Amino acid sequence: MEGMTEVSCWTGELESVFERVAGRFARADLRWRMRDYVRGLLGRATRKNGWQLAEWAGHRTPDGFQRLLNSSVWDADALRDDVRAYVAERLGPDGVLIIDDTGFIKKGSTSAGVGRQYTGTSGKIDNCQIGVFAAYATSSGRALVDREFYLPKAWTSDRDRCRAAKIPDERGFATKGELARDIVRRCLTAGLPAKWITADEAYGQDWNFRHLLEQLDIGYVVAVPKSQQIKSLAGIWRIDQLIAEAPGDAWQRLSCGDGAKGPRIYDWAAAKLPANIVFDPDPPTHHRWVMARRSLSDPADLAYYLAYAPASVEIAELARIAGSRWAIEECFQAAKNECGLDEYEVRRYVGWYRHITLAMLAHAVLTALAAQPQADGDAAKGAAETDQPPSRSPWQRYGDSWTLSCPTRESTAIPSPTR
Repeated sequence: MEGMTEVSCWTGELESVFERVAGRFARADLRWRMRDYVRGLLGRATRKNGWQLAEWAGHRTPDGFQRLLNSSVWDADALRDDVRAYVAERLGPDGVLIIDDTGFIKKGSTSAGVGRQYTGTSGKIDNCQIGVFAAYATSSGRALVDREFYLPKAWTSDRDRCRAAKIPDERGFATKGELARDIVRRCLTAGLPAKWITADEAYGQDWNFRHLLEQLDIGYVVAVPKSQQIKSLAGIWRIDQLIAEAPGDAWQRLSCGDGAKGPRIYDWAAAKLPANIVFDPDPPTHHRWVMARRSLSDPADLAYYLAYAPASVEIAELARIAGSRWAIEECFQAAKNECGLDEYEVRRYVGWYRHITLAMLAHAVLTALAAQPQADGDAAKGAAETDQPPSRSPWQRYGDSWTLSCPTRESTAIPSPTR
């Protein structure tokens, strides 16, 4: 009986999703082909490539699926919008939007955007394609909600090669950071109820990315390299140098969320940067922070962050947002392992977007089915009473938080403290 209920739940959710997106496919044969394709991505085929998906669906050849991906008339961006709205509805508000990229290892040189480039998928320079993605995560689950295809300059500078791969003439070179900014604008403009944004250091070190988030008035906690410069009219410091001067009692032991083996506990230090008196309101509604995470087992293992957060935020919340970045890695793993995100056999630009979007839809269904209402549980907050640090240190204690003060006798305006 329990098994029958589970099957009914699966069938009901999948059918509701198909009804939701049916309008994106004008012809009945396209709608049925899309349904077969998504069911195949959710099925038990050993590999989710054209032939095996076709065999699983009972098709004699994969030609119908190839037409669905390459030549049929339908808008993958409109379907992407449906996926984003569906995920927001199922996972709820006040989530975290996470930006990252992933690689798709490929052979040959004719597939759109393929080339030798670094990818974290293999941890080295490999022959691959790269996609920049956004995931939305709440306490109920996490799922991919947007994607952009990265085209290296070797491709965008060769228009004949681009035309052969059906890359539009208007598509020029864009850095991964520019693609990420486009994704963020699109998600927030469309009303995705994200309260925070986080990203790894490839995006966090980009001043233009951080500046956009501040313009959009959304909080962020982004990783940066240890060489990240913190600038002011009083001087320039590397973030690792500032953290090295943190007094011992500036460190707090906090969880940044649960992992596979329970709470992920680290030591955290965080301090507010001086307000930008030229642009920030008085009193400021948000503060900028420098942060560091230190491993308990290896104190030399540190990660560095910059944050922009409402004035009332607590350090435990910033640590939680920093720790939520792992959710997009889980999305990549699940979407690749369970939904064939990386097992496509298309070579054209439009085919990549269509397969990826259909795989995102399949993964969103799995996420919605797995989502269960959970009571919010915040990590323990608080800090012990401490002595005032030495006056020569830029780390100064004010109330229940630390602030970085300029090492000058008079306060100085800081037009761009983290650029």
